[in-house]
Amino acid sequence: MKKRRVELMAPAGNFESMMAAIQGGADAVYFGIEQLNMRARATMNFTLEDLADISKLCQKHQVKSYITLNTILYDHDLSLMKRIVEEALEHGISAVIASDQAVINYAHSKGMPVHISTQTNISNIETVKFYAHFADVMVLARELSLMQVKDITRAIEREQIKGPSGELIRIEVFAHGALCMAISGKCYLSLHTHNSSANRGVCIQNCRRQYEVKDRDEGFEYQIENEYIMSPKDLNTLPFIDKLLDAGVDVLKIEGRARAPEYVKTVTATYRAAINAVQQGTFNQEKVDHWMNEVEKVYNRGFWGGYYLGKKLGEWSDTYGSKATTKKIYLGRGVHYFSKIKVGEFKIESHQLKKGDQLLVTGPTTGVLEFTAEEIQLDNKEVDSVPRGVHCSIKVPEKIRASDKLYKIVEA
Repeated sequence: MKKRRVELMAPAGNFESMMAAIQGGADAVYFGIEQLNMRARATMNFTLEDLADISKLCQKHQVKSYITLNTILYDHDLSLMKRIVEEALEHGISAVIASDQAVINYAHSKGMPVHISTQTNISNIETVKFYAHFADVMVLARELSLMQVKDITRAIEREQIKGPSGELIRIEVFAHGALCMAISGKCYLSLHTHNSSANRGVCIQNCRRQYEVKDRDEGFEYQIENEYIMSPKDLNTLPFIDKLLDAGVDVLKIEGRARAPEYVKTVTATYRAAINAVQQGTFNQEKVDHWMNEVEKVYNRGFWGGYYLGKKLGEWSDTYGSKATTKKIYLGRGVHYFSKIKVGEFKIESHQLKKGDQLLVTGPTTGVLEFTAEEIQLDNKEVDSVPRGVHCSIKVPEKIRASDKLYKIVEA
């Protein structure tokens, strides 16, 4: 296994998730700007005006920052793409992730570090050599086995294949999150059915639906029981992360820019612990069981190990949406923080809050706080519960901000 530090890269769809990634122990965050990214359809994207604040936040916490510019581009997109690259350079963003040659070539010409996206389907060492003219980091195709990944990383070491920086090429792979039925995300189903291209970041995810089979001769229709036949389970490499690291990868990527901040923090913290355990020689099944329990609490479609272990066919989800073992219920919002006594004042806008509830607070600066309601004050008196419509005070572990959102966590 390589001795150098394995970089853990986490998704950020907004400032709440970015702080959650930092709190979870990420070495790098990746995010979309405007519409030129593979999550352009999501409401969770940053604007050019956010770049200065993103850069300051990441530099403050010594975390690398990567912009996803990984869609197919048309001629009318080129001016915006160039502006994004130029402003990313100006604000000290660490790199852009790209698949279209227009982005790769322009960013390289401007001296902006480039990471090659999985959408380019890098599957062999000769393709690595080609892109080494432009980039220091490359994301391999998601369909490769661990043996194929190891063959590529060994060849890079053996042949001393270096990128523009003069350093050996670094290999990145997906470790956790949503998988697509298409080859490394290159799908045309959404385009064919709704003129909404997945390769332009506006997939409507019609593959996640349930379908019926119709007998065209006699007209009988059959529902496919228990499986959404085009909706894969989520990738999860925790059970064999020791083997994944032994394959020589330099960067592990967590998918999930459209998911909630508590997902980002939980999954990032879990993979940080797993990476540390492997490198410290303390990786074992007991820890794997604990980590699996943690990631099952947040959004997931069920889990499988992808193609790393040599499987030829995906494992399909049997339900629509999440199979998380817990869910959050909105309670209210933050009003004030009393720093001397570490108490937060909240307005309860929905449901009842009770002593002993598991609570979650999220906010752009706060990130994610998880704690138990051990003490609740109403009108300067300690109470066991409070109804909606009142202001109450709760002992909190860290500072909260006005308008932070308060949730309670319950079993799904």
